[in-house]
Amino acid sequence: MDFIWILVAYLCGLSLKMIGMPPLIGFLLAGFLLHFFGVEPSDSLDSLADIGITLMLFTIGLKLHLGDLLRSEVWVSTLSHITLWIIVFGSFALLMASFAMPYYSDIDLSTAALIGFALSFSSTVCIVKLLEENGEMKTRHGQLAIGVLVMQDIVAVLFLVVATGKLPSVWAPILLALVFARPLLFKLLDKAGHGEMLPLTGFFFALGGYELFNLLGVKGDLGALVLGLLLSQHAKASELTKSLLSFKDLFLIGFFLSIGFTALPTWSMLASAGVIALLISIKFILFFALFTRLKLRSRTAYLASLALSNFSEFGLIVAALSVDAGWLSREWLVILALAVSLSFILTSILYPAAHRVYMRYKDHLKRYESPQRLGADIIQQPPNAEVLVIGMGRVGKSAFKALQSVLDDRVAGIDSDRFRASQLQAKGLNVCFGDGEDADFWETFDCSDIKLVLLALPLIEDSRNVSAQLINVGYTGQIAAIARYEDDRKALIAAGIDKVFNFYKEAGSGFAEDSLHLISKGHHDTKPARSID
Repeated sequence: MDFIWILVAYLCGLSLKMIGMPPLIGFLLAGFLLHFFGVEPSDSLDSLADIGITLMLFTIGLKLHLGDLLRSEVWVSTLSHITLWIIVFGSFALLMASFAMPYYSDIDLSTAALIGFALSFSSTVCIVKLLEENGEMKTRHGQLAIGVLVMQDIVAVLFLVVATGKLPSVWAPILLALVFARPLLFKLLDKAGHGEMLPLTGFFFALGGYELFNLLGVKGDLGALVLGLLLSQHAKASELTKSLLSFKDLFLIGFFLSIGFTALPTWSMLASAGVIALLISIKFILFFALFTRLKLRSRTAYLASLALSNFSEFGLIVAALSVDAGWLSREWLVILALAVSLSFILTSILYPAAHRVYMRYKDHLKRYESPQRLGADIIQQPPNAEVLVIGMGRVGKSAFKALQSVLDDRVAGIDSDRFRASQLQAKGLNVCFGDGEDADFWETFDCSDIKLVLLALPLIEDSRNVSAQLINVGYTGQIAAIARYEDDRKALIAAGIDKVFNFYKEAGSGFAEDSLHLISKGHHDTKPARSID
């Protein structure tokens, strides 16, 4: 990557971050600025962008559960939304054509439907980035959004096969044999260890899956996703994901820069793109209506719908194919590139405030809920609990087991990852599924006997949100949390949390304290001398 790209991306990203906006918007802006000042993109930029997307899809697969894709709320909502959106946007485009609006005058019904189809997809890159930054990849709404994105990717593969006339190789069915190769993949991941070989192994699996599928005439990105899915049940899947995180984020900067190099707009193109971007509100309404009709809770439906309310970079692929085939004018490629960029900006601005907005309007939104609950949304109250550990990752699980040795069944755990909660329940632990940031969860959860809540969450924003929810429902017990850095610790104390443990400092203190037990038995205990042969 040329230094000028890094410099402009850094300055734009830092500037946006300093005013409280996501750096992602700055990276988009950097691409348009570089293009405006005549900087030419090189093949290496596209290569970086492609690697970033491939790694991202691989890490999605590592966090994905196949059962989520088979749920009706995923595939029914995806297919229904694509159909409804095509009808809505097609009608809008034909209305604009009837008024002879610029760029719409030559559009017929089939072309309007094609543009609607291109804009029916949501951006995997943008959504995953936001979910990761907010620590919501494994929440109910996060998994729902990811499931919809994967289903959309499957639809995209089918479209590309039809549109390009390029059928998969006759050898493509051999890819099914990857299921039987999973023990070998597991063994390779075991042998990688925990050092520099681990991320290299991730690159090997991600790029290898891409090349294998591409070689057999199947969309390469799907190969990276499938390889990740095959490895998702491995004990080191989470560790592998974390080892690739920095690489993925760095390469994805190339993707956001490349959006700006698509074309330079005119003011009329920008105006047309702005109008299309405003239609995102209809996209949100369609998703929310479908999710609530499929018996999802209003909060899950609201958060997933808001995350999915943007346009996808896949729309640019559809537009490029349509321009080459003579179905669309070249101006539409620029308009759609601008609309995609604007949708990224809108999502990046709106989503971080999603939880606060839901709290303000939850009574109104809950009117659209179905009175019936899906099995995955039924909340279980752990019995006899006096201490509650929220977040059953490595730190939370360790704290839970330490407390369990003293309090037995009077300690309970809560985790927003349904599969992790189920696994811990199967091991006999007093753990239930629940999202601590969910106001509706706490309204149905009895906290009257809870004396202490431990927030073992990786993000301080999550800890602050959970603390606020507890205070809102009248919880009067003590709250403790963890923080990695001193400024985070001060922020949590300021948020009203009673005790905050510095992750690194307390780990060192605990290590020293436990080690002292080796000599605390008394000086009279002696250890046999080692013999030297």
